[in-house]
Parts: sequence; structure tokens; C-alpha cells
Amino acid sequence: MKSGFVSLIGRPNVGKSTLINAIVGKKISIISPKSQTTRDAIQGVYNDDDSQIVFVDTPGIHKPKTVLDKEMDKIAFYNARTNDLTVLMIDASRKFSDGDNYILRSLNKEVPLIIAFNKIDESNVLLINELKEKYKELLPDSPIVEMSALEGFNIDELIKLIKTYLVEGPQYYDVKTITNKDFKFYVEETIREVALKLLKEEVPHSIAVICDEHFEGKNIFAKIIVEKDSQKGIIIGKRGQMIKKIGIRARKQIEEYLGYNINLELVVQVEKDWKNSNKFLSKIGYK
Repeated sequence: MKSGFVSLIGRPNVGKSTLINAIVGKKISIISPKSQTTRDAIQGVYNDDDSQIVFVDTPGIHKPKTVLDKEMDKIAFYNARTNDLTVLMIDASRKFSDGDNYILRSLNKEVPLIIAFNKIDESNVLLINELKEKYKELLPDSPIVEMSALEGFNIDELIKLIKTYLVEGPQYYDVKTITNKDFKFYVEETIREVALKLLKEEVPHSIAVICDEHFEGKNIFAKIIVEKDSQKGIIIGKRGQMIKKIGIRARKQIEEYLGYNINLELVVQVEKDWKNSNKFLSKIGYK
């Protein structure tokens, strides 16, 4: 069989997580309209009769402002430089910019590259043609696929093209495995996703979630970490209404995933400037 590891890289909000969820057929990577939603490398395993492709969803690449930003860029570029193939995802509804140049300057030219123009349903012919000319000029040897991960358009064509780059290799995962992440990670990300969708723009970027390693039966305990006391107040909300809302929505998603009822307890904890704390970042697995 053909097999290999394929990195999905690109700027924030280009649709990498939407694509990997569509390919795997189950939600393994959280989604929100806010940038920096994905903070880790998440593997999604695709199997068919003649191949196993391990897709790696990576954090959106952007010019770093904090130590956390640098660590996320490092994760993305490491995968792009070491995996068998890279799919560079482009938001086809946005013009080429300095952020795109930042990514191109850091690519490993020795790793084969496919360019995926995503969100073509939100773009127009003139902009798509403009982007095509730009990328053909900069990456003349890289094929371009037009697609919509959200609508499921041309995902099969992308997979067919990926297969042409893969060689005979081992089966890395059992066919029943769809991701390398465990249940603890799923719980943490589910809580963070709900918070991202409910909270004001300036707060979500300052959130981390730490779940207790040991689940006591159906009881789950998790901490929502923020950087400032004011952010703690926003997450708790007036009379505890916001954290209650986060808990209810997160619990519902986790129960749907598990197929049975649970108790979910959330607390909010302040960790001053945690995104620049090497000690804290090491604690949550970034160092």
C-alpha cells in the first residue's frame, strides 16, 4: 500500500481543521472563526483500499508576538520540513500578502508541495486567477487544486493528487484509528472551542484549558487558564452565567461523543502572561 505523512499548513483560518475533519469523517480538530484556534499538531488518519495517509493539522502560521506564537510556528514549520508531503492551504477569498510571503520564505524546498486554494465558494474568478498567477510564479513546480473543505468540493481530487506523491510504505495506524490524540485532549479542546465561540474577541487568545489527568468515573474536572483578573471576571460572567453556559455546551458535546452522561466541573485560574512563560508552556506540552 501507499502511505505517508502529509502536513497541512497555512495562515490562520484558511480551513485546515475543516479539511482534516472532512477527510477523517469525524471532528478531531476544533473550529472557530477566531485565529490561533489550532495550537498543536493533530494527526488525522485516512484509509482506503490501497493507501493510508496521515494528515497533520498544524497551527496557523503568523508572525509571532509571544513565546506561544513562536512555539506554534515551530510546530507548523517542523512538520512542513520533515513530513513526506506538504499541502499549503490558501484562502482563495483573500489577496496575496506579506503573511503569505512569510510562510513561503520558510518552506523546505526539498519536500514536495501541493497548493490547495480553499474557500473558492467565497471567492471570484478574477481573484482566483490573480492568485494562480502569483503562485505559479513563486512555486512553478507545485500543482494547484481548487476546493472547498466546508462544502466537500474537490477533496477527492486532492487525495488523488496526494497519492501520486506517496510511495509504498507501512501501515502506521490500525484502520480503526482516526487520530493520535487522546480523550483528555478532546475534552480540553472542546471546552476551549466553546469558549472561543462565546467570548469576546480579546479574551479567547488568552485561554488555555487543563483537564485533570485522572477521570473519576463520569466526573471531569478542568481549569480554564487566563492571563488577567479582568479576563477571569469575563469568563465567569455576571452571577456565574458565562462559565455556566460554557460548561453546559461543552458537556453536551462531550456526552454526544461518549454516548453517556457526565459531570463537568470548570474553574477559572489566572496565570499571569502565561503565553510568554517558558515554565507554564512546558507544563502544557509546548517546550
